[in-house]
Amino acid sequence: MLVLKSLDIDLTQSEKRTLLGFLSLYSFLTIVILFFISFMYFNFQKNLMLQEKRIILQEYSNDLIFRLKDLHINFDKYKFYPRDEKFNSAIYDSDKKLIFSTLESNDLHLDKVIYTTESKIHFIKEPESYYLGAKYVVLEIPSNNLWLETLKKEIFIFVILAFIFMIFIGYFLLKLFLKPMRDSLHLLDRFIKDTTHELNTPVSAIITNVEMIDTSKLDEKLAKKIKRIDIGAKTISNIYEDLTFLTLNNKIISQNEILDLSSIVKQRVEYFKILAEVKKITISIDIEEDVTIYSDKKKIFKLIDNLLSNAIKYNNIAGFISLTLKKGFLSIKDTGKGMSEEQTAQLFQRYKRFDNSVGGFGIGLNIVSMIASEYNLDIKVISQLKKGTNMEIRWQE
Repeated sequence: MLVLKSLDIDLTQSEKRTLLGFLSLYSFLTIVILFFISFMYFNFQKNLMLQEKRIILQEYSNDLIFRLKDLHINFDKYKFYPRDEKFNSAIYDSDKKLIFSTLESNDLHLDKVIYTTESKIHFIKEPESYYLGAKYVVLEIPSNNLWLETLKKEIFIFVILAFIFMIFIGYFLLKLFLKPMRDSLHLLDRFIKDTTHELNTPVSAIITNVEMIDTSKLDEKLAKKIKRIDIGAKTISNIYEDLTFLTLNNKIISQNEILDLSSIVKQRVEYFKILAEVKKITISIDIEEDVTIYSDKKKIFKLIDNLLSNAIKYNNIAGFISLTLKKGFLSIKDTGKGMSEEQTAQLFQRYKRFDNSVGGFGIGLNIVSMIASEYNLDIKVISQLKKGTNMEIRWQE
């Protein structure tokens, strides 16, 4: 049950990342569409309002032009510009120079017919005859700002409600589309859990029985076969332990204690020597005595095992591994393939593999990173292509 619960947590986290990525893009596109619709609707309502005002201003302008005509004919008699309490007005000549104005706003566009500014509506008309030299007659009335503010509030409320509704629909659809994949992943996770569980007993039995065989009393060919069995069993055992660690890590309470790291490192080096001998790799150790660390024993075993396993796995035939352990410092350096800066930056990502020619699932160094993060261990990776990699770990004792 612990394994299944842990797998559910990982799956939920993966779903959350997928949902977040999809909803972010979906939200952005939804906002763009809603703003476009709102912009079009606002302009439509604004143009509709201007058309209504245009009919009224058309009547006002006809009346003003008639009065300008009367003034033009009887200028000696009246000598004053016609005014009206319903609107302000102005006249401009053919060079767009002002002849006379009662306008409050100077923001004029004589090439338009009707438009709005912040607080005014302007209407421009060209009379058939240039009365008083006027080619352009401009009328000005107050703009209905209250109407515009009300319209903006209505649009804002519409955008908010529509956005919430669209996000809900998008979330529902994504969950619906993810269900088949989620069910498949659950089946896959259950299969992996059952497989690893079933492997544990026979592999442990093989390793235990192989270690009980005294190969010194066997002939050389049989001893080599036993050695290969031991290597294969230990490789499977390491994979099993990695998978178990990933599935149970969030559910197991760490049993932290002061550990004799010097003794542990020597033990793990001895364990991996048989794997190193297959590739004729020489392991040189410089281990200071009485080096300690406060940690969970199983987790420190996994950290060292994965570092040593990688140093062997990605090393060259007849390569070299140099292991140094001092107070607060552990270094495992190999003469293997090495990595580029780009690969080094992605080194601790789960399931990330840079060389498909060797085995593994790409989870070992992710486990190392998880353990290092839990115990505040500082990991430094120094690597060069075709020269090798040096993994350095530092901590406070």
